[in-house]
Amino acid sequence: MDLYDTLCRLVREVEEDMKKATGGNKAAGTRVRKSMQEIKDCAQQIRAKVLEMRGTEDGEA
Repeated sequence: MDLYDTLCRLVREVEEDMKKATGGNKAAGTRVRKSMQEIKDCAQQIRAKVLEMRGTEDGEA
């Protein structure tokens, strides 16, 4: 659940820069792209954990 909480926090943190970027602020756009990469990495970690849990359940059945 820690990874999910981290993902939610990252999404909340990028909200203000996203608004600025859609308004044309180029620096905010750069920050949004950096944040999106962090979000992608965190989401990938969650996907790996879910697959790991699924594999454990399949082995026990």
